[in-house]
Amino acid sequence: MANRTGQHPLEHRFSGEHPLQTLLFLYRGQRAKLIGATLSFVVKHSPVWIMPAITANIVDIVSRPDAHSRHELWLNALVLIAIVAQNVPLHYVYVRALSAGSRKMETGLRSALCRRLQHLSIDYYARQSAGALQSKVLRDVEAVEQLTRVIFDAGLSCLTNIVFAFVITGWRQPKFLLFFVVAVPFAVTLVYVLRRPMQARNAAFREEIERMSSRVIEMTHLLPVTRAHGLESTALERVGESFERVQTAALRTDGINAVFGSLSWATFNGFNMLCLVAAAWACLSGWLPIGPGDVVLLSTYFGLITSSVLGLVGMAPQVTKGLESIRSIGEVLECPDLENNEGKAPVDDVRGEFRFENVGFQYPSADTSALHDFTLTVPPGETIALVGASGAGKSTVIKLVIGFIRPTSGRILVDGRDMEAHDLRSYRRFLAVVPQESILFDGSIRQNVTYGLPSVPDEVVEKALRDANAWEFVSALPKGLDTEVGEKGARLSGGQKQRLAIARALIRNPRVLILDEATSALDTETEALIQEALARLMKGRTTFVVAHRLSTIRDARRIVVLEHGRIAEIGSHDQLLRSGGIYARLHAKQLGV
Repeated sequence: MANRTGQHPLEHRFSGEHPLQTLLFLYRGQRAKLIGATLSFVVKHSPVWIMPAITANIVDIVSRPDAHSRHELWLNALVLIAIVAQNVPLHYVYVRALSAGSRKMETGLRSALCRRLQHLSIDYYARQSAGALQSKVLRDVEAVEQLTRVIFDAGLSCLTNIVFAFVITGWRQPKFLLFFVVAVPFAVTLVYVLRRPMQARNAAFREEIERMSSRVIEMTHLLPVTRAHGLESTALERVGESFERVQTAALRTDGINAVFGSLSWATFNGFNMLCLVAAAWACLSGWLPIGPGDVVLLSTYFGLITSSVLGLVGMAPQVTKGLESIRSIGEVLECPDLENNEGKAPVDDVRGEFRFENVGFQYPSADTSALHDFTLTVPPGETIALVGASGAGKSTVIKLVIGFIRPTSGRILVDGRDMEAHDLRSYRRFLAVVPQESILFDGSIRQNVTYGLPSVPDEVVEKALRDANAWEFVSALPKGLDTEVGEKGARLSGGQKQRLAIARALIRNPRVLILDEATSALDTETEALIQEALARLMKGRTTFVVAHRLSTIRDARRIVVLEHGRIAEIGSHDQLLRSGGIYARLHAKQLGV
């Protein structure tokens, strides 16, 4: 739920926070579930640290039989049965509570990220790769959820083992704690040092596996080139070298893991035996009032504490990965590069009059301005074509019209009102864009055409498709409007996708239309159908057309020729040809004259 400022509760100030603070904040609404999970875990995990104490009691009972021995034996047996039996229901309670809290956080965090992505400026997306943003929403959020499970499943287990082992040891043999305090850190440090070469070798082996994977992917991508040039042996030689390196790294890794693994095992168990011998010596010498059961208890707890501390150390890579994912997510949630619409006046209607007054724009990373002193008045319903070489400023003008970017100098008036004062989300309801490559999602034709519009009657959809010259091929499909187009419209041709994009624009009845190279990638026959559909779409609407093929803009009322971000020429097709300027030279070049 959003707060009074319209901000989602997860979209708060993350800047300067430690990732653990952020993690606690992410679970703000789920803390009761996490507390319940913690309490359930401590109780259900109790057999691990209670059973050594019960075992010690039973050994003492057996070693000193008396009249009460059988009664004490059965009493300890009942305690064992009870603590083991409770594990089943409480484990279920623990898993449900933890899962409910972590999955709720996971869903809320993904929702917050997607909401933030919808508010970030288009310029932000120009600087970020789509793969990186997708990874933040999918993998980084999953890593945060996994961090929670690691903290509870492994971390809480190790901590409770250490705490209760020390507590019970301190209760039964407080003087022996000194041995634990000295020996446990030494044992853990020694075992950890022995394991480090294994970790380094395993990391090197993983790197070789990754290189091999890259080579295999490269080989599959190059298959057409390889087969076309008869280079099969070369391709096999390249990937074979990678296989050999992986084999060599694997043999080294297996060898060093065998050596250091056995050394670690011997060291770990050597310290356990040392604890056992020390406890037994204390018992035999009378140095401490230790019974046979205490010998078993102390040696068991020493091993439990040592393995738990090593477990906490072993968690470091997973915890680090989770914390880095929180930082990665924070880069989006705390990014200030927002399209600021809050508190601005909503747009209730657009006639389509535009007035550019000395508009200039410079991209943040650029040394020079992309647009200089752009001044132009466009009355409602006029078609304006933008022409010029690559980098002349055409796309910048289009982004300004859509509101993706704001002028760095000058201003743009829409129907006499400064765009800077508009809530651009409401303004864009009156605008439609037909890009060079139509963007379709994996759904039906109906869903793609009516995207964002609720409950559109079939007859309205059909009319839009007819006006877009798309009804003929849509009606011939087996499922008609309910035909799935595939991911990115993979089951349709380029011309079919473009006509669906025009139908999508028509059904919205926009007042402002943007045509961005809408026919540049089509064959002549398909282009004629698209041009006919576009003529219907443009009728009575203010239209901005970007085109490299000058034949497609002959009928534009005015053509604006841009050069180095400035207006070089303005006029109709015939006027510009007669003037013999930049447009005339471009036209002659395309005709091959």
